Amino acid sequence: MGILQRFGDIMRSNINAILDRCEDPAKMVDQMLLDLREDLAEVKTETAGVMADARGAKRRLDECDETIARYGKAARAALTAGNETDARELLAKKQQYEQTRESLATAYELAEANATKMRQLHDKLVSDIGGLEARRSAIKAKVAAAKAQEHVNAVTSGGDRARSSMEAFDRMEAKADRMLDAAEAKATLNEAASSADELADKYLKGADSPSVDDELARLKAEMGL
Repeated sequence: MGILQRFGDIMRSNINAILDRCEDPAKMVDQMLLDLREDLAEVKTETAGVMADARGAKRRLDECDETIARYGKAARAALTAGNETDARELLAKKQQYEQTRESLATAYELAEANATKMRQLHDKLVSDIGGLEARRSAIKAKVAAAKAQEHVNAVTSGGDRARSSMEAFDRMEAKADRMLDAAEAKATLNEAASSADELADKYLKGADSPSVDDELARLKAEMGL
């Protein structure tokens, strides 16, 4: 999930750079929207890739299930035909795929969770951009009013002019800080590792599985042989 960390870095870098050089909050709003649209294009590409990984993992899991069912059906047919040796070989192969299925199921669950998180990030970014675009005109109107007030203040009082200018910048900086905090929070949430699953895998890997003889005996009992 390197995109999440990069997204936080991009947001932090762009906003700080804009605040450092900006003399016009209206221009800052336009630059923020431009940067966010570039970030959205990157997030969209990454999200599509993660979703494709999830679909591939699901396809491999389904194929494994089909193979397990196929070998089980073949083993039954072999027993019905009276060929216990073939049935044993088929059951052994079936067990191999059952062990593989555990890893495939884990991979699919992780891929699906990642795809969901990336889709949520994508949708939230789209929503944020839409909200900023809707507010841009209002922000620019306020900036224009602030500039007009600054002109009046320049005539009446240099101190009043400076205070009005600082207040306008403070409002824009507070909005930028809220955007940055939200972006970093999303990055932190999406980079959380599944440590509990990894610890469980460490101890469960290689756990004893039913022997072929045990499954063969169970299968014969079910078939009344």
